[in-house]
Amino acid sequence: MRFLFCFLFLLHLSVSAEDKRPNIIFLLSDDQAVRTMGCYGAPGVQTPHLDRLGADGMIFDAHYDTTAICMASRANVMTGMFEYKTGCNFEHGTMLEGHWRRSYPVLLRQAGYRTAFAGKFGFEVSKQPGGKDKWLPASDFDRWGGGPGQTSFVTSKNASMKAYAKKWPHATLSYGAFAQDFIRDMAKDAKQGKAPFCLSISFKAPHRPVDPDPKFDHVYAGKKFPKPANYGRAAGKHFSKQSTMGRQYERFGSWDYDKDYDGVMAKYHQQIYAIDVAVGMIRDALNEHGVADNTVIIYTSDNGFLCGSHGYGSKVLPYEEASRVPLLMFDPRHANSGRRLRCASLTGNVDFAPTLLELAGLPVPQNMDGRSLLKLYNDPKSETHQSLPLINVWGPKAVHSYAVVTKDWKYIYWPYAEGELESADELYHLAEDRLELNNVLRDSNAQEALAEMRKTYDAAVAAWKKESVPYHSYKQYGTIFDRQVKWAEKREAFLGLQK
Repeated sequence: MRFLFCFLFLLHLSVSAEDKRPNIIFLLSDDQAVRTMGCYGAPGVQTPHLDRLGADGMIFDAHYDTTAICMASRANVMTGMFEYKTGCNFEHGTMLEGHWRRSYPVLLRQAGYRTAFAGKFGFEVSKQPGGKDKWLPASDFDRWGGGPGQTSFVTSKNASMKAYAKKWPHATLSYGAFAQDFIRDMAKDAKQGKAPFCLSISFKAPHRPVDPDPKFDHVYAGKKFPKPANYGRAAGKHFSKQSTMGRQYERFGSWDYDKDYDGVMAKYHQQIYAIDVAVGMIRDALNEHGVADNTVIIYTSDNGFLCGSHGYGSKVLPYEEASRVPLLMFDPRHANSGRRLRCASLTGNVDFAPTLLELAGLPVPQNMDGRSLLKLYNDPKSETHQSLPLINVWGPKAVHSYAVVTKDWKYIYWPYAEGELESADELYHLAEDRLELNNVLRDSNAQEALAEMRKTYDAAVAAWKKESVPYHSYKQYGTIFDRQVKWAEKREAFLGLQK
């Protein structure tokens, strides 16, 4: 750690005369599925600014949130580490200060970047496991517009954003205005090579409760939305019984996907439309203040949304609609920009911290599990990850699962086996079945792939056992997710989580 601080200090001295490092803007939506933007083939939606961002840069088609729920996912993003190494999620605990000190916002600021954050921060920091000394690290940013918990769509209810409430009463556009002001104030120094900036915006939209900006009521009024081919309960009969035992299953009905699909989706897309407008505001500010040519923009979501696929709502589960999300990246300095390239290589939300550090010319700490996206931006046909874990240790214990995904396959293991239930696993050939309509676990033609994916899964369990934090109940899951351990032997570890 001492060596790293010395390195950062020397780096700061070396670039202080004329800092040519790029500015960075990281944009994160909340609960946005892949099938929500024109550049991802969503029918009938209006996302012109996001589509332009994708056309100007690169679109990633196999990007996964390694935990598909906001608190843990945001910890993944900030630290570049899997959940079992951050120890941070609902029902588990806060992020420890030692991990936060190795997050991308802290490291970039130490290296001379001017930093800002606005929106839903998503987690708190504490000194000790289970500590009551929880705080939001507002003082670790040069400008702060963040908030605790879920924040509010009403700008005036977000304490750090009240100055924007009169002109921008709905929170989504207030974050666009916050970004414009920060860019304006930082642009002079950035252009003169005195200090680059890193702006992180975490939109609350399109997270529930449903509260779209009424300014955009006209955009999808009376609109019909074609349902995906895997819509409805009939398309989920092959899923494990365990997957039906959480709130995702009942929300197909309680959130009206079964009764008013068009109405629900209209409001969902209206919230995303407001994000699109905010992205346009941000890009306009970059152009107006002359820093667009040296500013890298990344856009993604903290998790997806099932939106009625397979007869489920909400997120969390390891299925495609919940765990795979949009990812757009634009580096205006790069020769590949503007070529309308797409990348089919496997990427994850743990990749953002290493990417931002490499953009800033900083070393990537060895504790990070992610891989920089710059290799893929240089060559979208190259690869970084051969596999990634998909984690769910939140909600009813029966729904907890561990999965591994590759570019072509996904294997899911459900350990819970109480009562009449038996532990279950599923296998999907994503290269041919992205909609996950066929569990090919017992297909004779898939047995070689099954053996390979189980081997990959077992290696992921071994990594969990070796690297998980020794607090917040994570160690027990190394046993719970072990396929080789019978339920009768692991049941005690499972029940121990409930004490």
